Amino acid sequence: MRKIIIALAIFITTYAINAQVKTPAPSPKSTLEQVVGLTDVKIEYSRPSAKGRTIFGDLVPFGKLWRTGANANSTISFSEDVVIDGKTLKKGKYALFATPKADIWEVFFYSDTDNWGTPDEWSDAKVALKTTVKPEMLNRNVESLTIAINNLDNNFAHLELSWEKTIVAIKFEVPTQKAAIASIEKALSGPSAGDYFSSAQYFYQSNGDLNKALTYVNKALELNADKPFWYNRQKSLIQAKLGDKKGAIETAKISLASAEAAKNSDYVKMNKDSIAEWSKK
Repeated sequence: MRKIIIALAIFITTYAINAQVKTPAPSPKSTLEQVVGLTDVKIEYSRPSAKGRTIFGDLVPFGKLWRTGANANSTISFSEDVVIDGKTLKKGKYALFATPKADIWEVFFYSDTDNWGTPDEWSDAKVALKTTVKPEMLNRNVESLTIAINNLDNNFAHLELSWEKTIVAIKFEVPTQKAAIASIEKALSGPSAGDYFSSAQYFYQSNGDLNKALTYVNKALELNADKPFWYNRQKSLIQAKLGDKKGAIETAKISLASAEAAKNSDYVKMNKDSIAEWSKK
């Protein structure tokens, strides 16, 4: 009987430890991902609700720094540099803070994103960008704080914050044209030295067309002015596999000299070992 009571006590204790009561969060977490042109934008924030309260000028006082959400920092991240009010905001992740006023809002993109609420000590050095925007009145009520990306264009969009009957919209420009032109020019200029080298490596390692591998590694060497020792090492291996031991030794010696200059002991040893092997009659 005593053993049963002990076992039951252990079961009840274990159940109590593992049991977790689940209830709805007062301010549910939300995540938004949006592509603007060629720039990825991600927003993470918690959404408090008005619940009949007056928000701006009361629950959120005018003239005081606001966390722009609830709980942990509301954050926004950009995969590319963006421009706001003619100022560049570097790509990365930022906390969103704001100081609402009746006629104008100050909005801050803050580099420290690990605060719960507003920072204990505000640092102007961590303000990556500050902008001002005029609030607008809505003819409808927004019950839960909403942060969205709207008015999408290839070159810009608006970061919108709306709650109760107020909305602020912050225009940000993205470098779509610059990125697209760079991509086009890269594609039209043809493969890079690295592309040719990777192709040569693939054909060699997969026992593919070794003549193509030799053509590609030669093209890689032609395009790379530094003539990396690992490029010539790969070329020597391809030549040896094709049966051109003499050519392989000559190329390995070039790779060896470059590896010695770079003080890369691994490639020095590999080249010396290969030269010794290929020199055997």
